[in-house]
Amino acid sequence: MRTKHWHVDNSVDVLDTYPQIEEAAELLKQDEVVAFPTETVYGLGGNALSDQAAAKIFAAKGRPADNPLIVHIASKQQVADIAVNLSQTAERLMEAFWPGPLTVILEKQPNRLSQLVTAGLETVAVRMPDHPVALAVIRKCGLPIAAPSANRSGKPSPTSARHVQDDLDGVIAGIIDGGDTGVGVESTVVDCTGSIPVILRPGGITKEDIEAVVGEAAIDAALTDMNQQPKSPGMKYKHYAPEAPVYLLDGSRSWVQSRINEQRQEGKKVGLLTTEENLPFYEADVILPCGRRDDLRTVAHSLYEVLRAFNETDVDIIYSETFPTDGVGLAIMNRLEKAAAHRWLHEKQK
Repeated sequence: MRTKHWHVDNSVDVLDTYPQIEEAAELLKQDEVVAFPTETVYGLGGNALSDQAAAKIFAAKGRPADNPLIVHIASKQQVADIAVNLSQTAERLMEAFWPGPLTVILEKQPNRLSQLVTAGLETVAVRMPDHPVALAVIRKCGLPIAAPSANRSGKPSPTSARHVQDDLDGVIAGIIDGGDTGVGVESTVVDCTGSIPVILRPGGITKEDIEAVVGEAAIDAALTDMNQQPKSPGMKYKHYAPEAPVYLLDGSRSWVQSRINEQRQEGKKVGLLTTEENLPFYEADVILPCGRRDDLRTVAHSLYEVLRAFNETDVDIIYSETFPTDGVGLAIMNRLEKAAAHRWLHEKQK
């Protein structure tokens, strides 16, 4: 398949009439799949009402079909087309954070969406992205768009059109290049079908943000217990991993350096994911800074770019610093734990 490539200037006030947007929207109406930028990561979009389009998404990603997809909309009015019985909590969260990096789990409208999109569940994950290109494409095609991240399943999510091209060129109908994304990690997913909202996947909207709007919010047990089955789209299987094995290091700088030295003495090339503040303190074969520890949103923004950058090196092993889990740190550590397949090394306490 020949993949079409379009570049779109995000600064243009009216994107809906752009020929690139019109051409991409027409392909979506023909049940083809197209990658486009959102404020979190690039999404791989297809008609959420079509089994054919949904099947193409799963095939392109190599994603198991029991993993539901998030449905993207361009206006709050579209919610009524795909969901019913919205709770007051859901309404308040949508009012506070849409458009933005928040996905809400709602009771689905019967006999409307493709069963592949919802993986046969009675619920649907819905969000309205805060990106002019994404919104323009969804408006132009007039459809709810199912869109997981636009990467091969298990690989780091794409934060630029180049990442999408690396994974899916020749596999999908088109890629819209709208520049690099902003947040850098996927949306927060909140189950709003119960009495208390439950965070199924941490992301750009933090637990603290949510509780400031609706009061108490719970965290899904699967985020802290490997034996629990995740309920969120995109969280069921191994994700975000570069080619070399990743290990999370919990310890002092001197201890981290000693772990690096041990591997190098065994002839292995070692990569290190660190922060700008700690760059001067380490020596390794490849050291990549991932934002600043004093502003974890910069770490979230750079995380997937850095994980992908290690694939362009010849390192045999990747060590990563770890981060506090308050605020957006919860999302960062969730992604790093999955990238590392939950492999931790801890400094022994005296």
